[in-house]
Amino acid sequence: MTDAQETTADSSLRTTGGTPPDDAGSSVLGAPTPLLEPREGIPPVITDEAALTRMIAAFAGGSGPVAVDAERASGYRYGQRAYLVQLRRDGAGSALVDPVACPDLSGLGRALTGVEWVLHAATQDLPCLREIGMVPTRLFDTELAGRLAGFPRVGLGAMVEGVLGYVLEKGHSAVDWSTRPLPEPWLRYAALDVELLIDLRNALEKELDRQGKLEWALQEFDAIATAPPAEPRKDPWRRTSGMHKVRRRRQLAVVRELWQTRDLIAQRRDVSPGKVLSDAAIVEAALALPGNVHALAALNGFGHRTGRRQLDQWQAAVDRAKALPDSGLPQPGQPVTGPPPPRAWADKDPAAAARLSAARAGVSALAERLNMPQENLVSPDTVRRICWEPPQAADTGTVASALEGYGARPWQVELVTPVLLQALTAKNASA
Repeated sequence: MTDAQETTADSSLRTTGGTPPDDAGSSVLGAPTPLLEPREGIPPVITDEAALTRMIAAFAGGSGPVAVDAERASGYRYGQRAYLVQLRRDGAGSALVDPVACPDLSGLGRALTGVEWVLHAATQDLPCLREIGMVPTRLFDTELAGRLAGFPRVGLGAMVEGVLGYVLEKGHSAVDWSTRPLPEPWLRYAALDVELLIDLRNALEKELDRQGKLEWALQEFDAIATAPPAEPRKDPWRRTSGMHKVRRRRQLAVVRELWQTRDLIAQRRDVSPGKVLSDAAIVEAALALPGNVHALAALNGFGHRTGRRQLDQWQAAVDRAKALPDSGLPQPGQPVTGPPPPRAWADKDPAAAARLSAARAGVSALAERLNMPQENLVSPDTVRRICWEPPQAADTGTVASALEGYGARPWQVELVTPVLLQALTAKNASA
């Protein structure tokens, strides 16, 4: 437990969401207090341009960082679009914006240019915010800050409770946020998600500074803010759950055809693909290679509730895969662009296996001393790549350059270079 966690916070302001005390960031020795209502009440949902314009002006005139959150309808709708955006800033209060009614929030994004955005698990929300024109130039990620500071639980509820002494009600996290109108309890939950986000940010900044990690965190936040949008995943159908059972190329082709057909239907209907056809049903059909709709209907996932028209479209996908020439069948597995799986290193390259073992041990020991997860200290993939194909002249400069080439930030390069250099030059690693 850190010094900041040991301080007792004033509980007199917690029940209705009053302003936390200056020592927020402290865990409460007694029972935490539920946060029941936003301090100014639930703000009305903004659904028209006039209200949006007023809200943008208010937030542009606010002060300090802005807390930002977004709610999606994962598992209900196709894609990961935002169905509600929550914001809070000193001088402006809280706001709830409906991005379905107001799909272009680029004006809000421009008004907040240069302002630090506070998000929890920023990489989850940034793609859907980018779609509606909201792109931060600076950010503070409270989840990542918690990881770097060594907190064992970094979900928003756990962080608010452990650091500020409040309990957030999390019962609506997995609801269908595309529902209209949104029920009042959901809106209360959404508003409370940003209620204390800036307070949490301030407490974590103090804790990171106390641990000597604030500059490291700032470099991480800058890397997230400046990262380009992720490239579309190649062959996303290969991520079908249960794919490990499918080994023959013809069966792989069935998975691909069914997955692509399902995706087109889900996109057209704007529903989650899993609501159209389950992954388990796709794999079942691939393994069975049914010859007609009667055989298909007998498989798990294609029961009596599946209409004849639906069965016909799924069987047509199976038939297309069965009719492909061998040259059109997918290859098993995905093209390997990096090192082989570590379990194969001992046979393929014993010296590389020894380097990796030494590097992993060194990184693990360093991460433990720094009280942070190993993957935040350095990407495991980066360690594997450097150990598999080490620089020809293993010295401080070349190892540091290799780390930089794989995207490591300056603080990571400084800390990890000596560890990797020792692993690469150890006698048992080069034997």
